[in-house]
Amino acid sequence: MHGQLSQDTVVAAAASAVWDVYRGLELGRLVNQLLPDVLGKVEVIEGDGSVGTPGTGYMKEIFTKIDEEKRVKEAETIEGGFKALGFNVYRARFEIIEKDSATSVIRSTIEYEVDDELANLASHVTTKQVEILAEAIGKHLCEKKATG
Repeated sequence: MHGQLSQDTVVAAAASAVWDVYRGLELGRLVNQLLPDVLGKVEVIEGDGSVGTPGTGYMKEIFTKIDEEKRVKEAETIEGGFKALGFNVYRARFEIIEKDSATSVIRSTIEYEVDDELANLASHVTTKQVEILAEAIGKHLCEKKATG
């Protein structure tokens, strides 16, 4: 069984500023600063935030795609989390879309694959955490711009 969920979050920040956060390791640092009780602690175990950089927490993931031109980043869970539940693939994709010079959309997409006999597990997949993350990053960037 294959599935996909997507959530668009509009933020009052330029797409370039949002991408600067999402493209590398800054996102993990901000999760630790802004949302440690909600999303857990992010720890980079090796790498510089480019493709192939693994991260860990309640799960391990690896960045599988970073497209600077399209502002797209993908991370796939390789251990723990939904993989531990029996999912074959669990991938998060973040796309930063420019609306205008001061507004952008963070499109967060979760893609997954699970064997048909475990299809009931698909009901556990949600975009709530990536939505909370996008909202927190948007708020952080607005506050940073205001105090700028």
